[in-house]
Amino acid sequence: MYDQTRAQQSPDQPPGRDRRRVTGPEPLLKPGERDEVVKRLGRAINHFADTPREALEEAEGAYDDAVAHLVNALAERRRLLRDGWQGQDPETQSDELRLTLRQYREITQRLLQL
Repeated sequence: MYDQTRAQQSPDQPPGRDRRRVTGPEPLLKPGERDEVVKRLGRAINHFADTPREALEEAEGAYDDAVAHLVNALAERRRLLRDGWQGQDPETQSDELRLTLRQYREITQRLLQL
């Protein structure tokens, strides 16, 4: 059976070791923003037994922050995608447009899974 990945490896590279780093989708929130929301939510959970109302207010604030950061991140992502194809020369390569379409599809599918 033909193994395309192995065929593309240089002879001195050990089998099964691909030099490309395969990662999942890019995070929607910056790590610092995400960490802060997680901390706030954790504080709310930890303090619920002692101060339930304050804990719920903290959880609500964490939720509001997460939504605000997400809205901002999505707006920026949309701007970057749009800048990549809108206003381009009509002769833009279909491969470039296909890549942008794939990015729109991936982000939309992620949103629909929320």
